Amino acid sequence: MKKLLLAATVFIAAGAALVAFRSAPSTPGKITAPAPAPRAGKWTLDKSHSNVRFTITHNVVSELDGAFTTFDGSLESTKADYSDAKITFTIEVASISTYNENRDKHLKSADFFDAEKFPQIKFESTAFKPLGGNKYKLEGNMTVKDITKAVSFDVTFGGTINTQRGAKAGFKAKTTINRFDYNLKWDRATEAGGLVVGKDVEVTINTELNEVK
Repeated sequence: MKKLLLAATVFIAAGAALVAFRSAPSTPGKITAPAPAPRAGKWTLDKSHSNVRFTITHNVVSELDGAFTTFDGSLESTKADYSDAKITFTIEVASISTYNENRDKHLKSADFFDAEKFPQIKFESTAFKPLGGNKYKLEGNMTVKDITKAVSFDVTFGGTINTQRGAKAGFKAKTTINRFDYNLKWDRATEAGGLVVGKDVEVTINTELNEVK
C-alpha cells in the first residue's frame, strides 16, 4: 500500500509539472542589438568610410547624381547627448564628380562654383538639437563661394561601436538648398519653360567618425 501511495504521489507531481510547463508562455530566442549610445568627446572624420552626395533635377523629368570626393570634418562635445556639439566640415570644390568630365569642368567654372577662386565649401555649426530617439536637427552657417547663409540638416544618429581600432560613431545628414542662394547662377530653360538644371539641390552626407584619444 505504501508503495502504491508513493507511486501515485510521484505521478501527480509529474503531471502538475507537465501542465505548468505547457501553460508557460513560449518566447522564441532573440538576439537584440544594443541601443545606440552617444558619448562625449572629440571625433574626426573617417574619410574612407564617409561620403558627400547630391542630387539635382535635370531637364525637369529626371535626376542627376554627383559627389564630392575630398572633404574633412570633426565633432566635439562635452555632453553625452551631443547637445553642445561643435561641428565643422569642409569640402574641396575641385573634387566634384558627376561622372562626366566636360560637365565637371563646367561645374568648376565661374558659371557655377568658380573653384579656382573659391576652392572650398565650409560649414560651421551653431546648434545641434536632440529631437528624441536618434534624431537631431543640425543648424549652422554654410559658405559657398563668397556667400554665407544659415542652413539646417536633418540628422540620424547611427550609434557608436568599439572596434579594434577604437570607438566609431555614425551620422547621416540631409538637407535641400537653393543653388541660386549661393550665386550658382548658370541657367537655361527647356522648350517647355522649365530649367535644364533645377534650382533645388538635395544634399546627403554619410559620416563615420573616429574617437580621438
